[in-house]
Formats: sequence, structure tokens, C-alpha cells
Amino acid sequence: MENGAYNHEIPENANEHCPGPQSESADLVAIVERMATVKHKILVLSGKGGVGKSTFSAQLAFALAALDFQVGLLDIDICGPSIPKMLGLEGQDIHQSNLGWSPVYVESNLGVMSIGFMLPNPDEAVIWRGPRKNGLIKQFLKDVYWGELDFLVVDAPPGTSDEHISIVQFLQATGIDGAIIVTTPQQVSLIDVRKEVSFCKKVGVQVLGVVENMSGLCQPLSDFRFMQMTETGEHSDVTSWVLQCLREKAPEVLNLVACTDVFDSSGGGAAKMCEETGVPFLGKVPLDPQLCKAAEEGRSCFADNRCRASAPALKGIIEKLVANKIAPGTSAASGA
Repeated sequence: MENGAYNHEIPENANEHCPGPQSESADLVAIVERMATVKHKILVLSGKGGVGKSTFSAQLAFALAALDFQVGLLDIDICGPSIPKMLGLEGQDIHQSNLGWSPVYVESNLGVMSIGFMLPNPDEAVIWRGPRKNGLIKQFLKDVYWGELDFLVVDAPPGTSDEHISIVQFLQATGIDGAIIVTTPQQVSLIDVRKEVSFCKKVGVQVLGVVENMSGLCQPLSDFRFMQMTETGEHSDVTSWVLQCLREKAPEVLNLVACTDVFDSSGGGAAKMCEETGVPFLGKVPLDPQLCKAAEEGRSCFADNRCRASAPALKGIIEKLVANKIAPGTSAASGA
């Protein structure tokens, strides 16, 4: 293929046929060679969909890049690639050079790769069996030229399916630093997180920690809308009246952040589950409408002060990861 934009066709060799032993061995050697320039590889996992895993992956990548690390973000959610949207890269093309596929760059130190860049129509469903998904993941790992990276963040689909087995199998020889598991506080989510922890232990991937996302709704009081309900169940917006009353009688209240539980956490949430399963608890991130907006707009929540409730929580978790587990300039292979 000539240099230039990739033609958006799904690679023919990402097919449903199982490769022979020699081909498989050659592919693994190629992956090891590609990953030799990547210091740290982090998987971001979740037991269920819809818990904010991809949002966390995107903001983790933004934060690491802001710390002047060289960062790659690999989206292996083949059937539901949301990373291009969350990084503000919708409609971008993959380019190819004599070095391989080039990631799409947000900044000079933040590159992204996703099947989302290869689909001619973003609304088109990807209906693939496991072997074809695995073939594309393998191709991402051996054909994408990342250059020198401090971190490769891998955003995986929810659950413990073919994609998870493949990424662990393909990267195991190169050294995986570990996995971050994202959950929400309620038991219906934590039940599946326990399965995710079990998966990591069975395949030999260290759990770097669990993040409790959507841990209560938090936002500045002045951002709320206030409604008055009638006897017939209809709502009447009284926001202007309430805010005017507060400005006149208690203006200091408008500087407060209001929080309330959204999910039932009476069972102790992720912190208790981590204690029971013996894995680190990294912290809580509240459900912040401004963070949701940042994800929709494909921007970092750390770039301004709009994500007042969530950005400090995310920053604390990411700083803990970098300082306590993954020291800059070291690699998992060297025993960091």
C-alpha cells in the first residue's frame, strides 16, 4: 500500500481462519519487536458496559500526556469504539508509511488507534466472530508504529471475552504492568467486577486498582435546575426564583457543591469489594455532568475549571498510579 490515508477497508488478514503455528509465532515476534519501545502497558477493564470505562481511559490518556509523557491509547472495543469521539477525533483517517500504520494524534505526545477510524459509516455495526476480532487486535499490535512511548493505555470492551484473552496472550511476553478496573458502586456492577478480578488473577495480570466511578452525583448548586411538581405530576421550572432567593438571602450557598447518591452503595461499594478480594482501591470519581460534557466534546476535563467535582478526583487517582506503581523511566520487565 502506498503512503497516505488508509482506505478504510477492514484488513483481509483479520479473518476468521486460524493461523498456523509458524505464522502465530512470527506474529508474536513482530509484536514483541513493536512493543520494545513501549515502557508501560496498562489495560482498562470493566465487568459491565456503561460504567464510564472509556471515559476514564480517555481522561487517563489526557492526564498522562499533560504530564509530558509520550502516550498511546489503543481502543480494542471492536463492536463499540467510542474512543475517537471522546478524544475529539471523529472522521479522522489512519495513515500508513513504510514504518506501519500511524496513530491519529490529538497532540504530538498523544496518539490514538481504533477501528472507529476504519469504518466508512460510523453507524455501521461490526458483526464479527471472535477470530476476526482477534486478528485485528493482533494487527493493531504488530503493525501500528507508536515510536517511543512511556504509556500504552488499552481500552478493552466490558466483560471477559475473546478480546481480553487475545490482548493478554499477545502482550504477555512484552510485559503488562497491570489492569485498572472501573465500576459503579452498586452490587449489580460489583458482581461482575469480581469476575474481572478473577480473570486477571487466572491470566497473571496484576490488578493495579479499582476505580469507583459515578460515586454520587456532584455539581455546583448553581448548576442545578429546580422544579416544582403539581398535583397532576407536571413540572414547573422555578430555577430563576430559587437562585434569586439564594443570591439575596444566602449568596455563600451558591459556592457549594451539592452531592447525592445515584446508585445504592449500602453494601460498601468498591472499597469493601477491594478489601474482600485483596486488590487496591484507587478512589472514587463522582458523576459530574461537566465530565460527561467533556467526553461528548472530546476534550480533557483538566484543561479548565469546568469539571470542578470530577477533575480533582481523577487527578488524585492518576497521580497515585504514576507515583506509587509506575515510576517514570522504569518498565514492568525490569521489575518496577
